[in-house]
Amino acid sequence: MGRAFEFRKGRKMKRWAAMAKTFTRIGKDIVMAVKEGGPNPEANSRLRAVIQNAKAANMPKDNVERAIKNATNKDTANYKEILFEGYAPHGIAILIETASDNNNRTVANIRSYFNKCNGTMGTQGSVEFMFDHTCNFRIPKEGLDAEELELELIDFGAEEVFEDEDGILIYAPFNSFGTIQKELENRSIEILSSGFERIPQITKKLSAAEVADVEKLIEKIEEDDDVMNVYHTMEENEEA
Repeated sequence: MGRAFEFRKGRKMKRWAAMAKTFTRIGKDIVMAVKEGGPNPEANSRLRAVIQNAKAANMPKDNVERAIKNATNKDTANYKEILFEGYAPHGIAILIETASDNNNRTVANIRSYFNKCNGTMGTQGSVEFMFDHTCNFRIPKEGLDAEELELELIDFGAEEVFEDEDGILIYAPFNSFGTIQKELENRSIEILSSGFERIPQITKKLSAAEVADVEKLIEKIEEDDDVMNVYHTMEENEEA
C-alpha cells in the first residue's frame, strides 16, 4: 500500500473520530458551494459533493436543505478559505485549513495558539510544500474490484485505489477532482463521500513526551470554530 493508505489509517484511528464539528463544517461547505455555483446541485458539482458528504455523516436532510436555502440569502456571511502554516514544538510542520467570515479574528486566534504552545506561526509557503494536496472519493465495494478500478482510473488521474471496511477509496492529485467525479458519475458509481487532504511527504517520529507537546497545540487549534482541518508531519501512532 502507498502513502495515502497509511495516512488514512493513522488519521482515522487517532483523530477523525474525536472531531465533533462535522455538521458545522458541512454547513460552511454548503454556504461556500452555493455562493460559488448556485443552489442547484445538478448544476453545481461542488455542492453535489458536499451533499454526498452530509449524507455520509448522517446529517438530517432538513438541515441540508435549510443550509442551502440560507446560503442563497445575500445577508448570509460568506466564508473565505485561508491557509495557515507554522511549526509545532520539536520541528513538526503544521498546516491549517480554515473557513472564516472574519480574517482578523482567525489570524489573531491561530497566532495565539502557536504562541501559547511554544510553536511558531510561519509565513505563506513556509511548510505547504511539505504536503501533497490530494483529493479522495469513497465508493461502495460491491461489484467492484479495487485493482481493476485503479487501472481503469489511472488515465483520469487516480494514483492510489484501495479497500477498507467502509468501501473503496480513490486518491488522486487535487486538480483531478472534477475529472474523476465526472467519470464515476458517468459510470453510475455511487460516490459515498469525497474531499481533499494534504498528505505529508515525510513524517518525524517523536518520543511520548514530545508527542504530548505537539498534541497540545493541535488540539487547541482544532477547537477553533474557524478551523476545518489540521495536518502535520508527526508520525501517527496507530496504537494511540
